[in-house]
Amino acid sequence: MNTEPGQRSLFGEILDWMLAPLLLIWPISVALTWLVAQGIANKPYDRELGEMARTLGLQVAAAEAPPGRSAKSRYALAPEAAALLRADETDTVFYQVLGLNGELLSGDASLSVPIEDELVVPWELHFRDEEIGLERVRVAYLWVSPEGLAGRPKTMLVQVAETLGKRARLTNEIIKGVILPQFVILPLAVLLVWLALARGIAPLNDLQRRIRKRDSSDLSPIDERRIPDEVAPLVRAINDLLARLDQSMRSQKHFLADAAHQLKTPLAGLRTQAEFAQREIDEGSSRPADLKRSLQQIALSSQRAAHMVNQLLAMARAEDKEHAARREDVNLPEIAIETVRDFVPRAFEKRIDLGFEGPDAEASGLRVLGHPLLIRELIRNLVDNALLYTPVGGTVTVRVVEDPFGQVSVLQVEDSGAGIVESEREKVFQPFYRALGTNVDGSGLGLAIVREIAGQHEAEVILDDTRQRRPGGVEAPGQGPGARFTVRFKAHPIKAG
Repeated sequence: MNTEPGQRSLFGEILDWMLAPLLLIWPISVALTWLVAQGIANKPYDRELGEMARTLGLQVAAAEAPPGRSAKSRYALAPEAAALLRADETDTVFYQVLGLNGELLSGDASLSVPIEDELVVPWELHFRDEEIGLERVRVAYLWVSPEGLAGRPKTMLVQVAETLGKRARLTNEIIKGVILPQFVILPLAVLLVWLALARGIAPLNDLQRRIRKRDSSDLSPIDERRIPDEVAPLVRAINDLLARLDQSMRSQKHFLADAAHQLKTPLAGLRTQAEFAQREIDEGSSRPADLKRSLQQIALSSQRAAHMVNQLLAMARAEDKEHAARREDVNLPEIAIETVRDFVPRAFEKRIDLGFEGPDAEASGLRVLGHPLLIRELIRNLVDNALLYTPVGGTVTVRVVEDPFGQVSVLQVEDSGAGIVESEREKVFQPFYRALGTNVDGSGLGLAIVREIAGQHEAEVILDDTRQRRPGGVEAPGQGPGARFTVRFKAHPIKAG
């Protein structure tokens, strides 16, 4: 499985997590095997050593000295018995007999005496480890009550010690018998883990091949029936992404088709008027008034095409999430006032009363956290839309309202036009949609741009009537129910200092 630099291999990572514990446990297993082998090897030799100590104790307890001989000579072992104790070809055996007063009666003086705090129980066998010279030995010892002294508190000490040669050899044999097969089993286990993991990850490789074989335009869901249960959530997430991509691409294709259709009308007008003017000139029957009218139509069509292109660019900027993510403190009243000033000549031309209501730009204590260019575009499209649909003699008001609790900043743009019926209020935010019954020459993108920018800033857009509709729909000249667009931004208080 090939991976790019910096990428992690799932196969390698799972293999590491499976083999690392195995390689960690193996030395622990060796250490435990050695400890267990020592215990197993000690048991039979301890039993044999204990029997030697007990036999020697019985001989010492039953020993009788000839008349006139000392206690030392009474309890001393016969040379034959001492030679029998030392008759071991592998290990060296030591023995020691101490008298009732702790004096050495027979054997090796190099053996140490057990600790005095130990409870003395006659004929109870004990074991310990110690060193004689440079050799480690195993010692079996017991206290003996000689015959004829039963009931007296004093006892004799009998000890037999043996070097650890036989024990070490048996321990090594046990370890070899257990460990050596592991040197064969461990590589075999690694190989089996490798093969099992390769077989287990094979469905992922098959899924990868199936995805790679797909055509770039194939956004159909991946078949979930041929994948492991553990991978199914990932495939479902991919299928969900593919569905969203398919929907997005369909929307983009629909948007491009509508944009091309909308651009085709002004471009066709440009071509028609240019061809008409050229034909008039060629025929020599052109009149200045006709040429002027053709040039005016060409200018109007080019203006419409330019406006459409600008709106398409604005829509692209609004949909660019990376562009919208670069945010800063925005003075909403200041941008609203500047936008109103830009539209004053156009409102004056249409004899529309365009005004602003709200706090002074410098006195405002709240800011909106957003992208200044996009917020300016949002306000421009709302004002442009209001001027388009407001008749001569009407009013358009841009208003900024600040929440006294500092939670939101509200932007309102309301007009005195015909308004938008409730059944169409959601549709007007769709690209290239125009309200029924209007002859306004617009791009159909303004409100779609408004909603997109508001969504980028987590703002809420609400559309309702400016005034209550009159019964029968009879309104005063220039005064209709109007449309009021309300955009609620989250407020961003100015930090002190």
